[in-house]
Amino acid sequence: MTKVTLITGGARSGKSRRALEAADAFERVAFVATARPLDVEMRARIERHRADRPAKFLTVEAPLEPAEALRALPQDVGLAVIDCLTLWLSNLMCERGPLCTDCPEIVALLDVLRSPPCDVVIVTNEVGMGIVPANEAARRFRDVAGKVNQRVAEIADEVILMVSGVPVSIKEKGNGR
Repeated sequence: MTKVTLITGGARSGKSRRALEAADAFERVAFVATARPLDVEMRARIERHRADRPAKFLTVEAPLEPAEALRALPQDVGLAVIDCLTLWLSNLMCERGPLCTDCPEIVALLDVLRSPPCDVVIVTNEVGMGIVPANEAARRFRDVAGKVNQRVAEIADEVILMVSGVPVSIKEKGNGR
């Protein structure tokens, strides 16, 4: 039986570190990367993340199609880490324009998460806890990200909120939450 875990929280809260810790229990891990190296700072950030990952990880670049990346994983992969949902949604918005929560790429990801080929840990940002964004595009992004996070959390067996590096269990399979 496969398990889906959603790890959410603010920026620099320890989400990615927690996802990598979950990977320690698996022989074969795929890292599904959604970041795009669009500027110098992001290229450096991606390189730091790569350096933090164990060499045994299979890295799959999937800035637009994480569902397809999951479906195409080798059968011996025990865990896939998707890092991160919010960057993926940002990529989609930049490529396709305004998003809705039922666009084909989002539906495809939700479908594969209902019956994943392996355990999956998904990293996302909790973007709705701050001030209301000043422009329409940012508000639309916040709204879509919040709704997609909710839909993934419904599917997930476990949801963890990272607060200052401390994991707070929000949902555990079988606990009724």
